[in-house]
Formats: sequence, C-alpha cells, structure tokens
Amino acid sequence: MSARLEDAGDRLIIWNGNTDKRGALSPELYACIMQACEIASERRIRSIILTAEGPFFCAGGDLNQLIKSQGMPADQRAARIDGLHDVIRAMRACPVPFIAAVEGGAAGAGLSFALACDIIVAAKGAKFVAAYVKAGLVPDGGLTAHLARALPRQLSMEMCMLAQPVLAERMHDLAVVNSLTEVGGAMDVAREYADRFAAGPRDAQAAIRKMVAAAYDVTEAEQLDHERDAMGHATGAPEAAEGIAAFLEKRNPNYS
Repeated sequence: MSARLEDAGDRLIIWNGNTDKRGALSPELYACIMQACEIASERRIRSIILTAEGPFFCAGGDLNQLIKSQGMPADQRAARIDGLHDVIRAMRACPVPFIAAVEGGAAGAGLSFALACDIIVAAKGAKFVAAYVKAGLVPDGGLTAHLARALPRQLSMEMCMLAQPVLAERMHDLAVVNSLTEVGGAMDVAREYADRFAAGPRDAQAAIRKMVAAAYDVTEAEQLDHERDAMGHATGAPEAAEGIAAFLEKRNPNYS
C-alpha cells in the first residue's frame, strides 16, 4: 500500500507507504493528505501527523516517473508539479497543525512535506536532503521558500546547490526540528504533541497558525492589524471565557 489514512479520534495519521522505494511520492499519498485536510474541518480533529510505514520518511519524487515527464509538453509537466503544490497549499491552509514524525530521512519533495509541517520530530541520524541538483533538477514543493524562512542563506545554498545532507541533530540545533528522539521514537513524541494540541483551544490554535504563517509575507504594520482583528475576535469567544476563568480559578481549562 502506497499510503493510508488513520482516523484516531482527535487526530488523523497519514502513513506513507511505498517502502520498497523509501517512501517515494505517490498519488495515494497526495490523496491521503488532501482527504485529511478536508476531514480536519470537523471540530473533533485537533492535529494531523504525517509519518511513514517504513524506516525512511519520504525519498521525494520517483525518478522513473520523472523520466516519463521528459516527453510531455511543458504545460503538462507544469500541471504535474502543480499537483504537488496543491497538496502543499492544502497543508498550509489546513485549520489544524501538521506534525511530521521523521525516521531515516526526508529527501527532495519529502523534505518539502516535512518543512510544510508546523512541528517536526526527527530521530537521531535522520538526514534532510535536497539533492535535486544531482539529477540536473531544481527544488519544488515550496522547498526554497521553506528553507529561506528556516535556515541561513549559505546553508540553503549548500543543501540545494551541492546536495549536502544535514543531519537531524544539526537541524535541531538550528531549531528547525522541534524534538530529537532515539531511532524508532519519533512517532511516540509526535503523539505527545498531538495530545497537547488536543487539550488546547482549537479556534485559538487555528488563528495562531494562520497569523504566524502570514507574518512572513506582510509588513509589520499589516501584521499588527491582523493581530488586532484576531485578538478582538478571540477576546469575545467562548474559548477565552473558559481559559481566563480556568486561569483565575487555578484549574486546567476544558476546551472540549
């Protein structure tokens, strides 16, 4: 099975399969992510975990499929790439946070998927690789945008132009990886993050996710307006009433 979607109550888990190709991209993986983003509109869903069935998170595009693209007209090749980009757009527009649980490594568009997530948990020794240049190709899936936001320009250049792998340990030092685990432990920690999201205020979390994403693309003045509008709405919402009351009463809030 190339991919499957597990409904775990307050969270969805996308399991990337295709293990004989180290979790290379597949139409089934795209479909599972898109379906998860649709189901996430249900209030019971608080997060989505993206992980793999096998020992490698995702090796990116299948070069055998890319070879078939060489004979296509330019507009058809662009349409295939837009299929990937539509998935990335859906992840970024999703109302709940994505958590990546990375074992082994994330390469090419697999790295794009990991960086499109809001939280990254990675096992020690996992490699983050943008090796497009080795095949005479260039990054896609929003990879250059994500790297520019996360890393110094010189390291992004080293990764993209020289295909230099970066270990999870260094990514953790650079605060790109949130949590570093022993091999085999990434999924357990990802579930802990999902537990924390499940206990929090869904609407406030969704608003914060949207605000932080927007902050990279607007001026400070525009972001101040966004914060004003979001805070004005949040102050009058039921979640704030419960959260403030719980704080004053020295109890845990109930956001269910």
